[in-house]
Amino acid sequence: MTDSKIKIMIVDDHTVVRNGLKFSLQALDDMMLVGEAGSGEEALLLCDQLQPDVVLMDLKMEGMDGIAATRVIRQKHPATQVIALTSFHDKGQIEAMMQAGAIGYLLKSVSMQELKQAIRAAYRSQPVYAPRVTQTLLEASDEPPAPVITLTDRQQETLRLLVAGLSNIEIARDLGVSPHTARYHVSALLARLGATNRAEAVAIALKHGLIDG
Repeated sequence: MTDSKIKIMIVDDHTVVRNGLKFSLQALDDMMLVGEAGSGEEALLLCDQLQPDVVLMDLKMEGMDGIAATRVIRQKHPATQVIALTSFHDKGQIEAMMQAGAIGYLLKSVSMQELKQAIRAAYRSQPVYAPRVTQTLLEASDEPPAPVITLTDRQQETLRLLVAGLSNIEIARDLGVSPHTARYHVSALLARLGATNRAEAVAIALKHGLIDG
């Protein structure tokens, strides 16, 4: 992490929510609010212009919702991390947001201290989940039990490092292997979990009890 401020963008269709977040974030020395959007479409335009580090994304909006906007942002700007900030925490919404590429999922009841910590973690590429969200992922449903996922010792170790937010180069250094081999281990882990990205891998690992919530 550099000494530069974390550039943040807020996406929410309620002005009062945006104003409340803006007021709180402006008081932080290591963060800078660079923009705010009232819709998914506006968020895409601003991301192209502003290149934020972290986007706080509402889910339910008129037109393009937060899930669709997150998917496009992550495809076009992979260095930009997206945290869902919403009132909804049903399993379908959480999993859809993770599949879209969000690195975290928080509820609007989150305290400002928790939000600050989550933004800093996301900036370091570390997945962040509200406790209620983790509980939702862990709760048993009426669906048939999902197949048991077992990981090799190497995959468990790779998962631990991935959850800690380490890059492939850092994972390689920690495991004592080449960057090419580290990329292979990460790809093999994602394939084993059926995940398309790191955040989704963490969500699946939580759901199956492969890591501590």
